[in-house]
Amino acid sequence: MRSTRRLAIMGLMLALAGCASLPENLISTPKVQLRDMQVVGLGFNNQTFLLSFDIHNPNPFPLPVNHVSYGVRLDGQRFASGKTASDISVPASGDAQFAISVELDLLTTAPQLLSIVRDGTRREVSYQLDGQLGIDIPLTPPVAYRTQGTIRLH
Repeated sequence: MRSTRRLAIMGLMLALAGCASLPENLISTPKVQLRDMQVVGLGFNNQTFLLSFDIHNPNPFPLPVNHVSYGVRLDGQRFASGKTASDISVPASGDAQFAISVELDLLTTAPQLLSIVRDGTRREVSYQLDGQLGIDIPLTPPVAYRTQGTIRLH
């Protein structure tokens, strides 16, 4: 009787563990792209950029996003990274946009990054984007994304 109870408990634990990872297997990775990058503020020691992103949801159900973590590289150089709360709902098989304000300290920014930012107004620069979307669905872990492309700064 004791071994039957142990087997039943172990079976229940395995079933629950399988269910806990189920949403991760059911969610197709959304595509996140850097759509626009604008200089919105210029101070003596800093520069503020507005980064605009597009999210495409390939899933047949909406994705409520409660936070976004991001890392942006321009021409291979780290530009910005962070995490921000959000209240985005990406429709089923649809698109949504969000924007993040990023402030750079010009005194500590690497000279090659400043050069890339300056050149980005005259030519397209390559970017790499990676991070995670926090999905507000019970038992769903954050969904990782990674994208690359080119962009011109405005």
